[in-house]
Amino acid sequence: MNLRNQWPVLLVTTGLAAGLITGCGSDSSGSGGTGSSVVVGMSDDVLATDPASGYDPGSWLLFNNVFQSLLSFPKGGTEPEPEAAKECAFTGTGTKVYSCTLQDGLKFSNGDSLTSEDVKFSFDRMMTINDAAGPAIMFPMLDKVTTPDARTVVFKLKYADATFPSKIASGAGSIVDHKQYAANGLRKDGKAVGSGPYKLDSYSDDQAVFSVNGEYKGTAKVQNSGVTLKLFHGNQGALKKALLANQVDVAYRGLAAGDIADLEKDLSTSKGTDVVEGTGAEVQHLVFNMNDPVAGKLGVRKAIAYLLDREALVNEVYQDTATPLYSIIPAGITGHDTAFFDTYGARPSKAKAQAALRTEGITGKVKLTLWSTPSRYGPSTDAEFRAIAKQLNASGLFDATVKSVAFGQYEKDIAKGKYGVYVKGWVPDYPDPDNFTAPFFGKGNVLSNNYTNSTITSQLIPKTAAQSDRASTDTDYSQLQNIVAEQLPVIPIWQGKQYAVVRDNVYGLEYCLDASTVFRFWEISKG
Repeated sequence: MNLRNQWPVLLVTTGLAAGLITGCGSDSSGSGGTGSSVVVGMSDDVLATDPASGYDPGSWLLFNNVFQSLLSFPKGGTEPEPEAAKECAFTGTGTKVYSCTLQDGLKFSNGDSLTSEDVKFSFDRMMTINDAAGPAIMFPMLDKVTTPDARTVVFKLKYADATFPSKIASGAGSIVDHKQYAANGLRKDGKAVGSGPYKLDSYSDDQAVFSVNGEYKGTAKVQNSGVTLKLFHGNQGALKKALLANQVDVAYRGLAAGDIADLEKDLSTSKGTDVVEGTGAEVQHLVFNMNDPVAGKLGVRKAIAYLLDREALVNEVYQDTATPLYSIIPAGITGHDTAFFDTYGARPSKAKAQAALRTEGITGKVKLTLWSTPSRYGPSTDAEFRAIAKQLNASGLFDATVKSVAFGQYEKDIAKGKYGVYVKGWVPDYPDPDNFTAPFFGKGNVLSNNYTNSTITSQLIPKTAAQSDRASTDTDYSQLQNIVAEQLPVIPIWQGKQYAVVRDNVYGLEYCLDASTVFRFWEISKG
C-alpha cells in the first residue's frame, strides 16, 4: 500500500486468558473527537443494527463502533483487553467460570447508566432470540449469567472454553440498554443505543451517519468529529468512482482486485489517493459435499488438490491482493502450518492427480460443476472459480464447468445437498485458531458438507478449547490439520489482505486493518 507500511499483527501467547485481564481505568476516555468528519464508502451492506441479529462484516462494523463489549482487541493485537470492564478473569480451577468487574460510571449514549444488569440482559436476550442471522451460535458453552452486584458479571459455562474472552470481545459481545430493547424480540426501527465511541444518528439503505458519543468511557481516543458510512451494495465501480471524485474519503471492503492494483501502480489514475494494506485473516475454501456421488470420492478430491495452482490463481485473478493459503488456519494466527503444501505441493502434478483418480477406478474425464455466488465472498469469486475450472480442464482429467447463483438460493441449495463442490469464505469472529476450525469441523458445522471426524469433534476441538495457553495448542491443531489435509472435506485457497484506499489527507487507516478485523472509526483522522 502506498501508505507505506503494513501494520504487523502482534501475537501474545503468554496464556493471558488464564490470568487476570486488567484495564487502565477511567482516564482512557475517548469522547472528545475534534477533527473533521470522515466519509467512508463500503460495498458491503449493513444487514442489522441490532446486535442480536447481525452476523456479517457490515453489521459488525457498526456494532464495533456503536456498542461496547466487556473486552476489546487493541489495534495490532489478537489478545482481548478490558473495555467496558475494569478487569476480567477465569475464577476457580479451569476455564468454566469467567468473572468481570465493570468500570465505574459507564453510560449509554442516551444517558442511562450501564450496569451488570445490562450485560446479563444483552447475553440472555441474544440467546433467547437465537436469531438465525445472529451470533448466538457462538455461545453453545454458555450456561447462565449472574450479577452478584451492579458492577460484577459472572458467566458460568457448560464446559471449559479458554476462547470465551475472545468471543465476548467481538461484536457478539455488544452490550445494549435493557430499557431500550425488548427481551424477546429484535429491534426493527433501524436505531441503536450503545455505549461505544459513536452514536448512530440515522440509518437508511444507502448510508449510516455516526456522531461522537459524549458519554463514552473506554480505551478509544476519537480522532474525528463523526463518520458517514455510504453503502454501495456491491457496486465496486460506483465505489471507485465516488473515491476518485472525492465524494468519499475512504473506500473499504469492495474495490475489485484490479482496481486496487491499478491505484497502487498508476499515480495518474489514483488522483490523490493512497492504498493502505493491512494484515487480514479472511480466508476462502473450496468445499466438498462428502455425500456427493462425484465429489464424495476421496480420489477426486485428491486429484483437485494436486492440480490446484494457488499462486497462478492469486496472480491472475487477485493480482497479488491475496496470498496462497496452505493451511486451515491463516498466517498470523496461532496454529498456522503448511499441511496442504506438505501433502500436495505448491505446483500442479498431473501424474499424482491421475494416480489418485485411478485408485477410484476412474479412467475417463471427471465431469464436475463448481458452484459459486457472485458477490458474497468477494467480487472476483466467479472469475476465480472459472480459473480453477480452467486449471482442472487443462490437465485433461476433468470436464469442469462453473455455475453462479444468487446468495439466497446458493445457501438453500447447499443446505439441501444439491452441490458437490462450492465456495465458502470466512471472516473471523475473533482471531483465534478455534474460530477457523470448530465452525468448519465441529458438530453441526457451518459448511453443511456432511463431514464429521470423531477425533476432531470428540478430542481435538474440546482439548484445544480448554487450553488457556494458546501457544500450547500448536501440536493439536497440527494433528487436526493433517487429518483435514488427508480426508479433504475442504481445500484452503487463499488468505486475503485487507485494503483501504484513502484520500491523501486521511490518516490512521493502518490501525484499522489487522487480524482482529475490527474497523476502528475512531482511529481515522482527516487533515
